[in-house]
Amino acid sequence: MLYLSALKGLDSKAAKRRSMELLDLVGLKSVTKRKVKTFSGGMKQRLGIAQAVINDPEVLVLDEPTAGLDPKERVRFRNLISALAQDKVVILSTHIVSDVEYIADEILIMRAGQIVASGTIEEILAQVSGVVWECAVTPREADVMSARMAVGNVRYDHSGMAIVRIVSDTAPHSSARLVEPTLEDVYLYIFQEGSERHGDGSSDSRDPYLRNER
Repeated sequence: MLYLSALKGLDSKAAKRRSMELLDLVGLKSVTKRKVKTFSGGMKQRLGIAQAVINDPEVLVLDEPTAGLDPKERVRFRNLISALAQDKVVILSTHIVSDVEYIADEILIMRAGQIVASGTIEEILAQVSGVVWECAVTPREADVMSARMAVGNVRYDHSGMAIVRIVSDTAPHSSARLVEPTLEDVYLYIFQEGSERHGDGSSDSRDPYLRNER
């Protein structure tokens, strides 16, 4: 911390004070005597944050900061980022949807280097309103759907039926009902192939696998 402080132009007295403030903020004040190589992955990530803000930048850019962390460390790290974002612009690049849901005030979604969606969480979710479905089908039907459609989740109830969550412009099955979208559904909708968007409810009757299961 002191070395980085010197590189960023802080005098010795200010560097020591700022270092201890930040180590306390990231929960590392009690381990200042330990070598960094003995730190866990989460501790190293938090130390990296402290180092990044040592000179109090107005903008902080974080690339996949919670990747590889266990659930407890991810929660701790998300809370830390939220605290820093109170008086800074924090740009967070991540593929972990739950991090975005808990932290972000505004979201940008990029595909092939281009911004394809932007807005608050509510505005982003509104873009997939009316295209997220759940339906109860047989396991074989679930396999066919998973191969042909944008399936977000499959779970099985006590009777052995598959409860399938699908992102589709049209009803994917006669039993399908609309459900509230999540950011994961937005991701599936934007990045799926065009043919996956059209789960025509009438097409299942022409499919031999789906037809034979009825």
